[in-house]
Amino acid sequence: MAVSLQVIYPVSDGRKFDYAYYADTHMKVVDQHIGPHLQSIVVTKGLAGGPDVPAPFFAIATMTFANQAAMDTAMQAAGPALDDIPNFTDVQPQVLIGEVLR
Repeated sequence: MAVSLQVIYPVSDGRKFDYAYYADTHMKVVDQHIGPHLQSIVVTKGLAGGPDVPAPFFAIATMTFANQAAMDTAMQAAGPALDDIPNFTDVQPQVLIGEVLR
């Protein structure tokens, strides 16, 4: 069964998020170290939380793996990607691991 890992960067006052670094540099690190284990990845930049509502998240990265074993292997290789987070944000990311239903 496929599993997903979502890395969620919540917006909060006074926090920074460098979208250019995230897209151009960080995602290359992710591709290099986690990419070989992925089925897919979607990265979403937060624009809004609804009509006339600011986005509650800077970004959400959704990574899909064939199964738990593939995700576990990816996480063992994820050190450089995790170490790179302070280079683009001072936000503590939230994580959601889930079973892919569709």
